[in-house]
Order: sequence, then structure tokens, then C-alpha cells
Amino acid sequence: MALVVGRARTDELLSSGLRQRRDGTVQAFPGQRRLRWVRPILLLSSRRVLAGDYLRRGVAEFVGTFALIFVGAGAVIYGDLVGTALANGLVIAVMVTSVGMISGGFFNPAITIAFALTRRISVTLAAWYLLVQLGAAALAALLLKWVIPAPIQTPTHLGAPGLLSSASNGHVSAGQGVAIEAVLTFFLVWVVFATVVDARNNFKQVAGLAIGLTITLDVLMGFGLTGAAVNPARAFGPQLVANHWSHFWVWYVGPIAGGAIAALLYEGLYLTPAGPKPLEQDAGDSAPGTAALD
Repeated sequence: MALVVGRARTDELLSSGLRQRRDGTVQAFPGQRRLRWVRPILLLSSRRVLAGDYLRRGVAEFVGTFALIFVGAGAVIYGDLVGTALANGLVIAVMVTSVGMISGGFFNPAITIAFALTRRISVTLAAWYLLVQLGAAALAALLLKWVIPAPIQTPTHLGAPGLLSSASNGHVSAGQGVAIEAVLTFFLVWVVFATVVDARNNFKQVAGLAIGLTITLDVLMGFGLTGAAVNPARAFGPQLVANHWSHFWVWYVGPIAGGAIAALLYEGLYLTPAGPKPLEQDAGDSAPGTAALD
């Protein structure tokens, strides 16, 4: 229930999140009114299950995944490691920040499956997300095939990931590739759960930046070894359109396994039961962000 208090100056109202009524009294609203724009993301922080609203959430996932493949895979043609890492990281940071409040900003089947395993998304919506993500990846790769000249796209297989294999630098086996992709995806899903799911985190507004930077770091480390897809959709689109299926299963088994381990571990250690309070949080304070769920 709203609490009515005395009159206050305009600047005090703005700084405290209060609203002045027509009769001159001031109404103090609960935290969810001031955090309305982050409410959809904060829904993931409780045990509520993300479900329903398939069309709008599906379109958001489609656009985000399409952007990732078009920009992230397209950047591979330039042969610049830093540029590729930034392209993949920045497009995810922008898209998560833009539409994360609508769909959760997954854009990655490994993240979708991780959320399904921890019961933070309904099975039906998760299946819909998987279909949308893979479809968006295929369409984005088709567009890349059309706009990129053949002499450029052929050597890179439209940005499809591949295992290191050269006479001078050695070889990465399929097993090693699975391990690399699993570890890199573990980092990604761990950061997603820490910044988006955990209600104690004070920095949800910049979750997209943290997630994007994690992908940038993953690509910087793993691109030369496996392509650092850390995302089955990122691999599927270029593989399908370029018809390049060499060791294709590496980029499905690795990311899904790594993401599942990260999600279940974070859920078990910090979210079930309620994890330890942040160091700066007083014993009497509620966890940051929980007011938006009341």
C-alpha cells in the first residue's frame, strides 16, 4: 500500500522517487514503481518461471540472434581477432540491453537450455526459443551468403567455427574442442546467472555489458582454437548455409554441457536455498531488486 507523507520540494521528490498528488501530499511508492523498466529482467531473479507471450518474446529473440550471426559471423571475413571479438561482444551487449526486458535476451540455445534445466523458463517457451534462435541463425547466414562476395566467404565458410589444424601451429582434437567450448560457455552462463538471475546483484542495469564483455573475452581466448562459438545457433547458421559440417557436434555438445554445468552449479550454490547476503548489505535490508517482485 502506498504511504502518504507530508509536502516536499520538487528536487526532493525527484531524488527520493516520490510523486506529488493534486492535493499537495506526496506518495511514496514501493521500489517496483521506480524499477519498472527492469522488471521483466528481475522476474528471472525469483522462482517465477518465464512463460507465455510467445509472439513478442519470439520476435525479440529472433532479432537478437539474427544480429549476432549477421554481425558476429560476418566479422570473421576480415581476419582480425580483436575486431571479431568486439563484434560478437558488442552486438550481444547492445541486444541484451535493448530487448532483455522482453525476452530475457538469451539469443543462445545453450542459455535457453540452462534456464530450462533450472526451471526458470517453461519447457514450451524454451522449445519456442530454440526454434526461433536456430531459424534466425539460418536466415542471417543466408543473408550473409547473398551480400558477401564468394571469394571472401568461401575460405571462412561464412564464419562457421572450426578446429585449429595447421602444420605450423598443430591441431586441436574434437575432444579438446568440446572442452574449450564447454569452459568458455561455462563462463558466459555463470555471468548471466550472476548478473541477471541473482536478485542480490546491484548492477542489473549493466548486465548486458557484462555479458557482452564475457563473450569478447571468450573469443579472444578461443577463436584461434575452436572459433569460440559458445553458442549452438552461432555455429548452426553458417554450418547449414555453407554446408560445412566438419566435427559439427563439438559446437553443440560443448556449449550445452558447459552452460548446464554453470547454471546448475550457480543455482545450487547461491540460489537454492537463498545464497549469502552481499558484503555491503545490512542484515535488516531486503535483497536488492526484490522489491520489484513484491
